[in-house]
Amino acid sequence: MPKSVAIVTGAAGDIGRAIARRLADGHDVVLLADIDGDSAGEVARDLGGEARFLAVACDVTDAASVTAMSEKAASQGVVHTLVNNAGAARAVSLQETTQDIWRMDNALNLEAAFLCFRAVEEMLKESRGSVVNIASVNGISVFGHPAYSAAKAGLLHLTRLIAVEYGKFGIRSNAVAPGTVRTRAWEARAAANPQVFEEAKRWYPLQRIVDPDDVANAVYFLAGPQASAISGVCLPVDCGLTAGQTELARTFSQSSHY
Repeated sequence: MPKSVAIVTGAAGDIGRAIARRLADGHDVVLLADIDGDSAGEVARDLGGEARFLAVACDVTDAASVTAMSEKAASQGVVHTLVNNAGAARAVSLQETTQDIWRMDNALNLEAAFLCFRAVEEMLKESRGSVVNIASVNGISVFGHPAYSAAKAGLLHLTRLIAVEYGKFGIRSNAVAPGTVRTRAWEARAAANPQVFEEAKRWYPLQRIVDPDDVANAVYFLAGPQASAISGVCLPVDCGLTAGQTELARTFSQSSHY
């Protein structure tokens, strides 16, 4: 029987690392794809070495690079799980968004997921596998970073498209939409405002922000057998943010219970 392979893109980041570590439970090999191959290699070594974790340098916005990555995955076994995690946000407002930024954000946050899926779809058919796209609460509502947000909204629709068209092959497709996650990507903003995380907590009903392991646990669930009847959904992992805001509820109701 061929080995079970999981692919995690953007695997050198904090969320990617956490997802890769979690998916090792249930897969024989986890392929860590990242544009920074050296950093992905460091993550692979930290997580336990190439026997289980295989680093691959891959530009997910480049079709040839994605094809090479999929061929590497095929050399290890059959892909059971694809996690499209690679992403980044540039301009913070629409007025600051140039045409180049718009295109780059859509290429990385939306088109890349399409390229990666098409590259491994035959293996996913063979394994009756699972796709988990890492979207964002920005794809559900407006929280700044417009090009990124529009791309993440598109990613949610791509998730549904795959679920509907490929369901007949046994392929499930779902998305996770994190809220604010404490990662190194926030370091610059935290350096400019050391209170940024404390200030963010007030908008979250659980009075905390998301940890990378929270995202990884959601991915593990959606990719696994316990979610075998779940496809085409978006699971917010946002400490209640998209359910509503406590301060707004308090203002409207004038109740101290919020």
